[in-house]
Amino acid sequence: MSVEANSESSTRGGIAGMIGALIRLYERIPADLIAVLARVVVGLVFWNSARTKVDGFTIKPSTYFLFKEEYKVPLIAPEIAAYMATLAEHICPILLWIGLATRFSATALLIMTLVIQTFVYPGAYVTHGLWAVALLYLMANGPGVLSLDHLIRRGSDTPR
Repeated sequence: MSVEANSESSTRGGIAGMIGALIRLYERIPADLIAVLARVVVGLVFWNSARTKVDGFTIKPSTYFLFKEEYKVPLIAPEIAAYMATLAEHICPILLWIGLATRFSATALLIMTLVIQTFVYPGAYVTHGLWAVALLYLMANGPGVLSLDHLIRRGSDTPR
């Protein structure tokens, strides 16, 4: 084997070795950490939206106006849609944060995301796509060990 061929072979092995080491490092990222991040971040998105819709414990008149004039969700009266969205955006994030009924809360928020994407802001597919990825991850994998769902499941024989 020539010196040139030997040098080329060791360079490939070095790069392949580095890539392999990085992949092994990435594979050590705990799924529970990803789940917590997904729960917290997506919860914040919807919570922050919910807080803009209310004044204390009352839905703002501007919220009703938005649902009537801008959002225009079909098949649901604007007043009912405003109430449902405000309620869901307050309850589901709290459930995500504590990890209770996580898969069901993620499902509700994914449905809301699909409605927003389809009927309200169809041009915001990148943002909605990112929310959907996090919500689908939670639906598929659950909330992780740092959750009430995990504590409840540990106390029963319910599979993941």
